[in-house]
This record gives sequence, structure tokens and C-alpha cells, in this order.
Amino acid sequence: MTNDMTTGSPIKLIIKFMIPMCLGNIFQQFYNIADSIVAGQFLGVNALAAIGSTGSLIFFVTGWLNGLTSGFSIWVAQWFGAKRLTRMRHFIAMSIYVCLFFVVIMTVGLLFLNEPILRLMNAPEELMGDISKYMAIIYAGLFVTCAYNALSAVLRALGDSRSPLYFLIVSAVLNVFMDIGFIVFFHMGVEGCAYATVIAQGISAVLCLIYIIKKFDVLKLKKRDFKFSFFVIRKLLSLGVPMGLQFSITAIGTIIVQGAINVYGPVSMAGFSAASKIQNIICTVFVSFGATIATFVGQNRGAGKMDRVRKGVYMTQAMILVCSFVIMAVIYFLGKYMVLIFVDPSETDVIHAAQIYFNTVAWCYPFLGSIYLYRNALQGLGYGLVPMMGGVFELLARWGIVALVAGNAGFGAVCMSDPAAWIAALIPLIPYYFWTMRKERKKETA
Repeated sequence: MTNDMTTGSPIKLIIKFMIPMCLGNIFQQFYNIADSIVAGQFLGVNALAAIGSTGSLIFFVTGWLNGLTSGFSIWVAQWFGAKRLTRMRHFIAMSIYVCLFFVVIMTVGLLFLNEPILRLMNAPEELMGDISKYMAIIYAGLFVTCAYNALSAVLRALGDSRSPLYFLIVSAVLNVFMDIGFIVFFHMGVEGCAYATVIAQGISAVLCLIYIIKKFDVLKLKKRDFKFSFFVIRKLLSLGVPMGLQFSITAIGTIIVQGAINVYGPVSMAGFSAASKIQNIICTVFVSFGATIATFVGQNRGAGKMDRVRKGVYMTQAMILVCSFVIMAVIYFLGKYMVLIFVDPSETDVIHAAQIYFNTVAWCYPFLGSIYLYRNALQGLGYGLVPMMGGVFELLARWGIVALVAGNAGFGAVCMSDPAAWIAALIPLIPYYFWTMRKERKKETA
């Protein structure tokens, strides 16, 4: 059931791993997107604006958990590549302790700070009640979110990107039916969307756990694996915390932008929300290439095959550039029609706002794709600090644009914060990657 990526054609391995990853990422995003579609179509623009405005905040919360568990999985991939399976299982057991600790702290803290955070984001008063209720339910369900992220990250570290996809498809379909059922038949409003999301994620986590228990003997943990080790905890945190912070810092930047967008009212909020979700779906190919290269690099670094690391990164960069230009064409010609998934054609102002966002950011997709490549390649090599600094550069760029134009210029000027952030993030990533690879080459020839 595992997939050893240290032998065979790199490009074939990367594509074979990436396609299920891409579909899985799309379905994982589908939770919040399905909520937005059902709310927009059945409850109206205000409901779409309310749920849509939570995207950056949800990314902040779940991004930390996703980064944390992804960092842990890098160690799993390296020990798997090195064929040290006992060590690998010990790291997995210790990661369970860490995940439980962070989930408890986050759930309690975020429920307590729910409304103050929303006020800092300039959430409109008429939407405050719906947004607060929606987020409270999402926070209460963080345990299942973390459980699925951790379990699927371990599977990917061992080269299995298909199984998490199958579980996500099942839960995503259930989420849609529950959204419609809770809203249309039980009249639960936006809270119904939140309950549907948490329940669906719980189902995917349970299915993933059952599958691991039945199919992966290599992952069967024993009592000795749970012997507490501060050394292993420190190792896990050395990658998990920087990767979690990298996601969270990026999310803080998007929260700042969302706060600026909120000033322009529900119509701009709805347009920005719809456009962002469409972009996230189409650009998930970049996220998937990044996650794939992290596993590929992690396994080959563990096996000491740095030439394969270089070749894999080079080939992935070429594929990302091709995909970028295809996505640019799709957004340019079809973007405004995709917005109709979320709103009625009569909502011309919302569609226009979405088109403004697309026109402002689409030219910068090659930079966005490259962020995921070099950030994840460095993380796969075991470096967490500089990828986190890329997130800091993103944050500073977004904050700078918002500080300059918010309230002083139109909606389109605020949208420029995304291209500025994507370019800024590459400033530390690309030079450090090539410096690191030169350093590794010198070690090989020494």
C-alpha cells in the first residue's frame, strides 16, 4: 500500500502522486465552497458574504493544523525513505501527543475570542450574528479537522495520495446533501452549513483511520512507540511549528485583506469571496505539486539521493509554468461565468467585483505556483525557517498594500495585495533553495 519514490522515473512518480492530491485538495476545499454555494443560492447575498468572509479566518485556523501535521509528515517520509520503520512509528506516536495538545488549546481559545476576532476584521454588524455562529461550530469541530489532516499526511508521506481522495469524495458529497437538508428542510440557516462541514469532516477522518488500521501493517503502533521522548517532540516541532506558522502568517495577511474588503460592503465581499473560491479551486494544482514535491524530496533526502531531488524540482517547475498559462487563459475567458455558480445572474455588481479581482491577479499565477514548489522543496529537505520567512514577506507585502490604499482607493487597488504578496514570498525562497542545493553538492563531492 506504500509508494517508494526513491526509484523510478521522477516525472512519472510526481504526476501519478499529484493527480489524486489535486483532486483531494479540490474536494477538501469543497466543504466551505459548498456552504457558500448553497447559502448564496438559497439564503441570498448576505449569507454568501457571511460565509465567504470566513474563508481567510478558517484558513488561519486550519492552516496552522495543516502546516503542523505536514511538518510532522516530512519526518515520516524521511524515515520511510531511509527504511527505518521503527523510528518512523515512534515519530508518528509522538505527533499524536502534540496534535492533541494544540487542538485543545486552540478550541478553547478560539471559542473565547470568536467575536473579538470578527470585530477586528471589520465584520459588518448586520452579518455579525451569522458569522459568529458559523465560526463557533467550526471551532468546536477542530478535533476532526486535525484528525483527518494528520492521518492523510501520514498516508501521503508513505506515497499513498489516492486513499485520502476517496474518503474526501464520500464526505464532500455527504456535505452537499447535508447542506441542502439542514438549510432547505430544517431551516437552520448558516449554522446548518457549519454542522454539515464538521460532520462530513468527521466521517472522512473515521474512514481514514479504519483504512489505516486494516491495510497498513507498517503503521500499526505498539505500546513502546508511545514512550514519551522530548528529543522526538523537539524534532517534530522544529518542522511542524515553522510550517504551521508559515500557513498562519500567510492567513493573517489574507485576514488583513478581508478586513479591508469588508469596508466596501456585502457586494464587494460577495464578489471577492466568489472569485477567491474559484481561484482556489483552479490553482489547487499548485498546492498539489507542492505537497507532491515535499513527499518526493523528503523520501529521496532520507535515501541520500540528492540528484533525484534536483531533477524532480526542475521538472516540477516546468510543469507549473505550463499550468500557470493554462489557468490564466481559463480565468480570462471563463472567470465571470464561473461566478454564476455562487450567485444569480441578476447580481451584476457581485459579478463585476469578481471580474475586477480576476483581472488584477491572474497575470501573477506563475509566481504563485513557484511559491509552493520552492517552499515545499525546502521543507522536504528539512528546512522550516526560511519557508516561514516567505510567509512573513507575504504578510508584509499584503499589509503594505492595504495600509496604502484601503479606504483611499477602490476595490481593485486592495486586490493588488495578492500579486504583491506572491512576488515578495519568492524573495527569500528561490535564493535559499539554490544556495542549499549548492551546499549539498559540495558535501557530495567532498
